[in-house]
Amino acid sequence: MISKMIRYDIVLHVGEQEHFIDELREIGLVDITTTGWEPSDKDRQRLSHIDAYNKAIEALQTFKSSDAYVSDVEGYASGEEAFVAYTSAQERRNEIAARIALLEKQAQDIAPWGKFSKSDIERLAQQGVDLRFFMAQPAAFAALEASAEEGVTVVEINRTQAFVYFAVVVANGASLTVDGQEVHLPECDSKATMAQIDELKAEDKELNATFSRAARSLDAIASQRATLLEQLQGLQVSAMAQREADGQLLVMEGWAEAETAERVDKLLEEYPNLVYMRRDATIEDEAPVKLKNNKFARLFELIGAMYALPKYGTLDLTAIFGPFYMLFFAICLCDAGYGLVLLLVGLVLLKKGGPKLRQAALLSIVCASATVAFGFYANSFFGLAISDYAPVIKFLDFQNQFFSISLAIGVFQILVGMAINIYMQAKLFGFTSTFGLLGWFIILLSGSLAVGLPMFDLAIPGFDASSPVFYGLVGVGAVLMLLLNNVKRNPLINIGAGLWDAYNNITGLLSDVLSYIRLFAIGLSGGVLAQVFNSLAMGLSGLDSMAEGTPWYAMILPIIAASIILIIGHGINLFMSAISSFVHPMRLTFVEFYKNAGFEMGQRSFNPVRKMK
Repeated sequence: MISKMIRYDIVLHVGEQEHFIDELREIGLVDITTTGWEPSDKDRQRLSHIDAYNKAIEALQTFKSSDAYVSDVEGYASGEEAFVAYTSAQERRNEIAARIALLEKQAQDIAPWGKFSKSDIERLAQQGVDLRFFMAQPAAFAALEASAEEGVTVVEINRTQAFVYFAVVVANGASLTVDGQEVHLPECDSKATMAQIDELKAEDKELNATFSRAARSLDAIASQRATLLEQLQGLQVSAMAQREADGQLLVMEGWAEAETAERVDKLLEEYPNLVYMRRDATIEDEAPVKLKNNKFARLFELIGAMYALPKYGTLDLTAIFGPFYMLFFAICLCDAGYGLVLLLVGLVLLKKGGPKLRQAALLSIVCASATVAFGFYANSFFGLAISDYAPVIKFLDFQNQFFSISLAIGVFQILVGMAINIYMQAKLFGFTSTFGLLGWFIILLSGSLAVGLPMFDLAIPGFDASSPVFYGLVGVGAVLMLLLNNVKRNPLINIGAGLWDAYNNITGLLSDVLSYIRLFAIGLSGGVLAQVFNSLAMGLSGLDSMAEGTPWYAMILPIIAASIILIIGHGINLFMSAISSFVHPMRLTFVEFYKNAGFEMGQRSFNPVRKMK
């Protein structure tokens, strides 16, 4: 659900702004509107500076958990000093890394030439001996060696399968034509180049002392970042506040949750020289949104936030789409063994991943648990048929039965979305505004019950496609859809608009329902690939062709080979299937379900002014 908001319009003297914002930070309950703030060039520099602090903190947290971190060092005197030291050290480390990469490439290129002295080559050139270096294909080198003119000496230095590296000594101005690439040697050979690399690596290692001191000062750096964030927050509030009375008064718009509004009221009433007005936020307001769900639904806020928050005054769909998403994930992955692997991953993340990954870990555990249950029901455990080991249990024949079930699930979720849309329209604009949509809902629901249920050997007594009740409901739905879609409009215009809506709704609903086939297709493809990898492992290793009574020692290598194939194959399949199971249920939620539920996006989330950490 969406937390109820209270709107505050606050007027105070411009000189009180900084102190007042500090008071709001202390209680941390009021969101001051800064929507539409356009940063100046100076503000962009502040944002860039804060971003640099964020990256420094993240990098130092990673460094602190590495083997290079030394804990028994003294930190810096201030967060700013630690940040400057870290930044300088990081810049030098980047320079060293770039230089090492260049030297390693250079060492690789000159390694075939062995040891040489650039000064000796230059000294020979001064004495009239022109020493040049080439690389050519073996055939071209052989031709040059055979046809060398007088005064030209060809010396092979190194040879690979593709090239011959050689030197040519030219004396007395002899002419030279070489079918190859001339190489200009650097100042030093590969051995000297590697020595330079070792020196740079030693210098890079010494930088760890600076990083360790900065890591010891992480709290100070975080505190300095908090100060910068609070300064930026104050600038945003000041920039977006309206100035009245020749700039002497500030008018600010603020928001607070209804359940904490009493504490805000108390602060505003006690604050001197301040006037405020308060009222309940409405759907017309661009109020910030804060979701307030139970523990289960809160897990799926992570999914919903990837699209958008709902608009204030509408309905939060998180608790409704959450069970659907969990079911869709399980259907797409459709294997109890894969579900167990993801369950273990989720438990590991929950234990060792830290607070930031807690919600993702819990979501993984919930979806993986659903996958284990559905995968068992679908008779699949790492591609193996569970029914071979438990023949008395009746399993779902996924391949032959689930195509129609996936369509039924789609129709059901779309009906739920349409019911939500009808409810919200009735709440916001009155019941008569829902007649057009209500007519479609009655027709679709009636058709699903009268025609769809018998397809699954279910039926409502006395209610089928030929019953008078069915025709009556379809007739009521047609009247609402064609004649009463807008009670304030001419009925003839309603008929035309209703027919046009009928065309759009029929094509749209058909497309929406068919989209749910992807649940069947993804689940089936993952199961088939799992079976293929099982067959490959048994066939390529030879285990399936071994005769009974084969000695155990003769089976060791085939078992190892089969295990390697199974681990790699199922690993690839699990990775691809997990991605599909994450993405496609999200698409069904955000496209098909949200569209039919009339979802409206919110402008921003509730972000109160508070002390930064």
